[in-house]
Amino acid sequence: MGLVSLPNGMASPSFSACPFLSLQRSLSHSSPILSPQLQSQGFLEQDPLHRRDRIRRKVYRGGKRKGQVNFYWKSEVNDMEKKSRVLVIGATGRLGRHLAEASLRFSHPTFALVRDSSFSHPLKSQNLQSLSNAGATLLRGSLQDEASLIEALKQVDVVICAISPTQALDQKLLIRAIKQVGCIKRFIPSEFGLDPDKVQVSGMHYNFFSPKAEIRRLVEEQGIPYTFVSCNFFMSYLLPSLVQPGLTSPPRDQVTIFGHGNTKGVFVQEKDIASFTIRAVDDPRTLNKVLHLRPPGNVYSMNELVGIWETKIAKKLQKIYLSEQELLNRITETPYPENLDLIFIYSAFIKGDQTYFDVEASGGVEGTKLYPEVNYTTISEYLDTLL
Repeated sequence: MGLVSLPNGMASPSFSACPFLSLQRSLSHSSPILSPQLQSQGFLEQDPLHRRDRIRRKVYRGGKRKGQVNFYWKSEVNDMEKKSRVLVIGATGRLGRHLAEASLRFSHPTFALVRDSSFSHPLKSQNLQSLSNAGATLLRGSLQDEASLIEALKQVDVVICAISPTQALDQKLLIRAIKQVGCIKRFIPSEFGLDPDKVQVSGMHYNFFSPKAEIRRLVEEQGIPYTFVSCNFFMSYLLPSLVQPGLTSPPRDQVTIFGHGNTKGVFVQEKDIASFTIRAVDDPRTLNKVLHLRPPGNVYSMNELVGIWETKIAKKLQKIYLSEQELLNRITETPYPENLDLIFIYSAFIKGDQTYFDVEASGGVEGTKLYPEVNYTTISEYLDTLL
């Protein structure tokens, strides 16, 4: 056994055989009453300095490495006991990392299923260390390993998958495992884009949306409780160039507007998508529903986007309008996958696939109406960062 330094300078034995060692010790005269579940998850104690109704949690990693100290009000700890345990698959990805962080921020016991290769990847391993330090439990496994899936699923209530769209069909084994364990209260499959049941670009999207729709049907057929999240465009996609394929920053002189420029598209920042998603996991209003995100201030046409940018740079841009047929010709002439940006522009800003339907009338729910307390970044605020 080694020794681990405690906050007040005392030492306590550590058992290096356990990768995430949890110790409990009361440093005040009155020990709080906590559930066995929370006691097993970390080092819980009353605040010995201020003797307020607070609880401190410290998790020690094996060996002599120090853990992180977090203070919680007792009410927050009670909330943690009530909230669902969340498993994030794809937690090292662009959106998955935000989902895991949001789950922790909203006090959910949070788990991440991690492939072995991620632990040796420089950037991914750094992100995993950050999540672990914040309190997430890392579980080794993959979507191709049914045994690891079942073992992970037995420890949680909610599963959120945030893998690449090109891997959507890899969720089939996960769905089978969810059905087998029978304990998952909510499954959020990997969609996080345009609603695959609403897009009007059939035959020209190179099977980008079809696998997502196939996964939806499989989840429904298996009777698995679900929430599908249709967040539309990430802000980091297309918006940094003001929807100008090939550019890496907004134009300062000339801009191309696709179609008549009045069809509206939707952009949402990844961390905000994560916040709305986590708010939905325990909400009965989102059970077996599609959660759409159309935040006010984030739904604009190309003409409106250009107008906002012109105001910010105090300059009028030369506008070149590309007709629908001209855009279709350009899509045909451009080889795959270089033409995907053009296809998504056609879908959103010509066909109106993000906004042509009424959310409630279609049986869905809208995130900003359900959770008006969630703060989010507007398009105008995001464009300010590009000045």
